[in-house]
Amino acid sequence: MIEANHECRNIADWLTPYSYGLQHRDIFTRHEEGTGKWLLDSTEFKTWLETNNLTLFCPGMPGAGKTVATSIVIEHLWSEFHNDPNIGVAFLYCNYKSQQNQKPTDLLAGLLKQLIQEQSFPPESVRSLYKHCNNKRIRPSLQEISQALHAVIAGYSRTFILIDALDECQVPEGGREKFLSVIFDIKTKTGVNLFATSRHIPAIQETFKGSILLEVRASDEDVRKYVEVYISQLPIFVSRSPGLQEEIKTEIVNSVDGMCVDSYTLNKAC
Repeated sequence: MIEANHECRNIADWLTPYSYGLQHRDIFTRHEEGTGKWLLDSTEFKTWLETNNLTLFCPGMPGAGKTVATSIVIEHLWSEFHNDPNIGVAFLYCNYKSQQNQKPTDLLAGLLKQLIQEQSFPPESVRSLYKHCNNKRIRPSLQEISQALHAVIAGYSRTFILIDALDECQVPEGGREKFLSVIFDIKTKTGVNLFATSRHIPAIQETFKGSILLEVRASDEDVRKYVEVYISQLPIFVSRSPGLQEEIKTEIVNSVDGMCVDSYTLNKAC
């Protein structure tokens, strides 16, 4: 068993050294407890969660909180299914600053890594791919990674794939389109549940035509919770005036228009 776990880790690290788990933890710590409830309570999300082979596409304007929303969904899935080894959850956070890690093979390898690294034994399809490539000192091709990912997903009763900020996946030579083509092909054949966010980019929106649509906007309730937590960082005369605090909360809620707020916004409001 120990040797099998060690082999799983070795293969996972070989697939890609990049850790989306660490990136997720950093992102999720930015959210305030209790925020994002509007998304988890929405009819669109509940339908997606309870039904196989659905896609939930969540576009939003810059600064709307799409990435934090994605992290909230990931945490919810982990909480909901952490005791069920037959349910897989894998995710990607795209970032325009990390183009070197966002070629189609890199993104698919990132998903495959997450789906095998918690398993007791490495799936045979992945072991074979590892041995084949390792012996020849080559990296797996897009088709080989796709086939391995398909085989691993087929071993789960349900699989959730989440992709944040598709608009920031700006890989040359149609890389994003190739990646999405593989993802949708796998979805058709295995029935995975797909969750994706993006800015309002016509080409991306067209790709998700026919999917469940839910726009990401910072709710008034979330903005107020954030302000209530961070209002203590404002000048002391604000903390001494409940009336001024309420005025600031109301003004910020009315002015952000669906965008998330931060400490800079609060200080500017004063």
